[in-house]
Amino acid sequence: MCLGIPGQIVQITDVKNKLATVDISGVKRQVNIACIVDDTHPVESCLGDWVLVHVGFAMQRIDPKEAAETLKLLEELAEIQESLAISN
Repeated sequence: MCLGIPGQIVQITDVKNKLATVDISGVKRQVNIACIVDDTHPVESCLGDWVLVHVGFAMQRIDPKEAAETLKLLEELAEIQESLAISN
């Protein structure tokens, strides 16, 4: 199983090599977007897309609502983990 973290493409940094900057909860990372581009959705049109990021690759586009729901769940899990660690 792999975990994809939602992030939003905020900058196309290298069209030729299909690289972009993705904002993941305020943390910006460079990712490869080759998996989400094709003839109908070229590199330049990816700006603003919400994507699932795994090991430096944008694996698929997702809608903003799904991204928000996933980020909320991940934040809740982090809070639970933190409270469990504090109680031990």
